[in-house]
Amino acid sequence: MQQLGTSPADTLQEEHRAATSLLQILDEEQACLLNAETASLEGLTQQKAALVGEMTELAKRRHAMLAGAGFTANESGMQSWLGSPASSPSAGRMWKALLSLAESAKEKNRVNGLLISQYMARNQNALKVLQGSPQGGGFYGPDGQATTRSTTRSLVVG
Repeated sequence: MQQLGTSPADTLQEEHRAATSLLQILDEEQACLLNAETASLEGLTQQKAALVGEMTELAKRRHAMLAGAGFTANESGMQSWLGSPASSPSAGRMWKALLSLAESAKEKNRVNGLLISQYMARNQNALKVLQGSPQGGGFYGPDGQATTRSTTRSLVVG
């Protein structure tokens, strides 16, 4: 991260870069999920976490600069600051682009979450089948008849 100044706009370029990188990672994650390449997911998750941490720190700095300039330390405060004489048209454009990236990342993350849920459901069903669970269906023997697991115990009287 580069050294930032005192204007709330100073973080926007770094935030934009981090959000763009996050979108790229979410695209990679989605490709891995669609192609069942789960080995790559752990590394992508670590990269995502690092970027989200960086973005959080940048947003905190922006919020602190907003508060220092007399604005509310949140997104609505940023919107108010952008309407002030201290702002510039380029800051407004960068902010809009950042909000658009954030919305795209949110949607990609939602879709990836759905893909993960589907993947987990398939794995659970496969486990049920392998364990012979009634919900997972039974196995068929060589004669084509369903086989069932018996849980009866023999009683030995002696």
